[in-house]
Amino acid sequence: MPEPTREQIGRNDPCHCGSGRKYKQCHLAKDEEAERTARAKEADQSGEAAPGEAAQVSAPPPAKHKTRQPWKGQQNTRGFGKLNIPRRSGGS
Repeated sequence: MPEPTREQIGRNDPCHCGSGRKYKQCHLAKDEEAERTARAKEADQSGEAAPGEAAQVSAPPPAKHKTRQPWKGQQNTRGFGKLNIPRRSGGS
């Protein structure tokens, strides 16, 4: 009986090795690693860069605007919503 391909096996199906465990807990990581190395070997033989490498050498994100926005009120840079405003004194 030929071994089923990865596309035919679902993550929650029993593993093809007969261990009785789910495929995702048994052989999924090993099969994905084997496919990853096969793709890398093909890319090295063809002389092209892997698709993931081109994405790593992308431009940095654009700088944020440094516009003062007075309608937002006093800004807190330390978090937790605390502002350095004195408490009101007096009775209730």
